[in-house]
Amino acid sequence: MAAVTMRLPVPRGAVAPGVPRGGEKHLVAPGDTITTDTGYMRGHGTYVEEEKLIASVAGTVERVNKLVCVKALKTRYNGEVGDVVVGRITEVQQKRWKVETNSRLDSVLLLSSMNLPGGELRRRSAEDELAMRNYLQEGDLISAEVQSVFSDGALSLHTRSLKYGKLGQGVLVQVSPSLVKRQKTHFHNLPCGASVILGNNGFIWIYPTPQKKDEEAGGFTTNLEPVPLSDREVISRLRNCIVALVTQKLMLFDTSILYCYEASLPHQIKDILKPEVMEEIVLETRQRLLGLEG
Repeated sequence: MAAVTMRLPVPRGAVAPGVPRGGEKHLVAPGDTITTDTGYMRGHGTYVEEEKLIASVAGTVERVNKLVCVKALKTRYNGEVGDVVVGRITEVQQKRWKVETNSRLDSVLLLSSMNLPGGELRRRSAEDELAMRNYLQEGDLISAEVQSVFSDGALSLHTRSLKYGKLGQGVLVQVSPSLVKRQKTHFHNLPCGASVILGNNGFIWIYPTPQKKDEEAGGFTTNLEPVPLSDREVISRLRNCIVALVTQKLMLFDTSILYCYEASLPHQIKDILKPEVMEEIVLETRQRLLGLEG
């Protein structure tokens, strides 16, 4: 009979504050009164009752001049132009691919919005349309950028840069989009020997750092050689560290992931998922981030 690990309930200590950027966040629950001032405009996630502005979702209050809205803590991804996303091909259609990006509607990648092999610049022909499955087929993972947002909220993607394209060997972690911090770059080669793509849509891709970039392939050939055990261990540790950060509701960006990785080194990879180990390494990560801020 397999052994079962159990732990007795213990009193939880006060959670250390996060790392707020630009002031502390005002959290509200559905039904909470945000303000009784009639000079404010009602935004998303709010409604007016008896001249009071009330939250309709749980989240953080955001104010832009007189406009007040509530950004939900758990929600589908709402894309913005320029966002980096990781997605999975769900369907091959005429001159386009449908892509699952954790938003309400499937995103679209047009045949004209991708690089051709070798970086050719020309109009797409009927031969290109027939060869679409040679580039991407159902189940393939890609990295892309949001090019535009349709009127119904669906996203149009493009992969016209060599840093985007088909993803090869690695691990996909799905988290809440609200926990991914917006930065200038979402592609990070970490010093521990692996790389991460922090998709704004909450899809995070962890993969071995490539030795060289094949620019002739246009981003659509993948390396399928066996991954060494040392690289797989680093990737597994990073994956468990990201799960720990998400469980403890800490924002994900390159520094927080790296600090959490370093804090987890004294523990075995499988032990990182134990609740008491999660709390310990994330608390150490929080303290280092606060020291960095100070």
